Amino acid sequence: MANYIFPKGFVWGTATSAYQVEGAWNEDGKGESIWDNFTHKSGKIQNHETGDVACDHYHRYKEDIKIMRKLGVKSYRFSISWPRIFPNGVGKPNNKGLKFYRSLVNELLAANIQPVVTLYHWDLPQKLQEKGGWLNGKTVDAFVSYATFIFKELGNKISLWITINEPAVVAYEGYAFGKKAPGIKDMKIALQVAHNLLLSHGKAIQIYRKLGFKGKIGIALSNHEVFANSNSNEDQLAAQKQHELKNSWFLDPLFRGSYPRMLFNFFKERGKTPVIKSGDMDIIRSPIDFLGINYYFRTVYKSDDRAEKMCRNELCIEQVKVKGSEYTDMGWEKYPHGIHNMLLMLKRYYRDIPVYITENGAAFEDFLTKDKKVHDIKRINYLKEHFKEAWEAIRDGVNLKGYLVWSQMDNFEWEWGYSKRFGLIHVNFETLERTWKDSAYFYKDVIKNNGLIDKKKKPIKKKF
Repeated sequence: MANYIFPKGFVWGTATSAYQVEGAWNEDGKGESIWDNFTHKSGKIQNHETGDVACDHYHRYKEDIKIMRKLGVKSYRFSISWPRIFPNGVGKPNNKGLKFYRSLVNELLAANIQPVVTLYHWDLPQKLQEKGGWLNGKTVDAFVSYATFIFKELGNKISLWITINEPAVVAYEGYAFGKKAPGIKDMKIALQVAHNLLLSHGKAIQIYRKLGFKGKIGIALSNHEVFANSNSNEDQLAAQKQHELKNSWFLDPLFRGSYPRMLFNFFKERGKTPVIKSGDMDIIRSPIDFLGINYYFRTVYKSDDRAEKMCRNELCIEQVKVKGSEYTDMGWEKYPHGIHNMLLMLKRYYRDIPVYITENGAAFEDFLTKDKKVHDIKRINYLKEHFKEAWEAIRDGVNLKGYLVWSQMDNFEWEWGYSKRFGLIHVNFETLERTWKDSAYFYKDVIKNNGLIDKKKKPIKKKF
């Protein structure tokens, strides 16, 4: 193996989100979130599991930060639970909730770990959902008020902010396909939700600028490379539809101030396009300091050639499983070269701005041995191959600043409950004991060496 040494100052870290790790779902004045509500409904989550306790990070954050410190991470990305701060979404703030995040931030800084704060990672206050959720324009105003409050309270201590995590997943999985909270199935609603999420992001960016803080602020998107199953015009169009739905529908407004023309016209013909008010697109394209990319897999699509009313989905396309490819426990194809291609695509077609891999990792079936070891070689290989591709993207001119592995520890994995494990640290969800996996020791060496080193070879210091 060659040596892959990253640029000086490259940021290595890990990531989690509030609902997936915190637990304490109704403690210290926290309000109900849409995920609290969703998981408490029968039949929504595998094994009827909830995030009520999760990893109990709310009570064990000091223990977890000690692990991070031993791991050597330079950065820890976490999200703030909106209903923990504003139980009703708006109104009087909950001081006990704010105290938790202040303590978390202070503990991280004391450990010399940079906090990366995500303002919204899917846990909308249920009280706002009862008024229409992200379909209601007033939720945009509520988000801006919430963001303004958090900026004022923590802005002097946080140097990296993420407004919204994966708006595509929020909109499509939550409002078009119904797999995630709040469980709605309506593409027209989903597209309006996507627009309102982007508008919320843009307004939060503008507020942050007006407040004059010196940190950096951006957004985290769930981008992945899309391939056509064949060279036929039908399959090529299917792949274009998927690419524009998952990638361009968010990148184009952020960087160009418009939605992708082909898919916009497709939805317009069907009466599903969002209401766009004058000035919305200028707000959405407010300049960001960096772009966060959550990359896990590629997808391959073909045309669903049945009559439109008989198609399985709105776009009349079908995903294809690639023969001979390795798939993770999530059913996602392992395709490391896609992270390289995606980063180059962003540089070529959008702005050449700083980029962070804000999530990347893999779920595999882990086994805790009798002597409390987890030999997760598949996860190590997955990360190793993606790190190499990220290094090569930097070599090819991509301004990649950091890499945050998903996730710090095993956690509640949304509709899959606790059946899917992404963590570097194993969590026993009965005792909540934390155990280092082999991948954690591997990542510790990567951070220490600022890259991948073949101990049999002398490291080559590449000047980027």
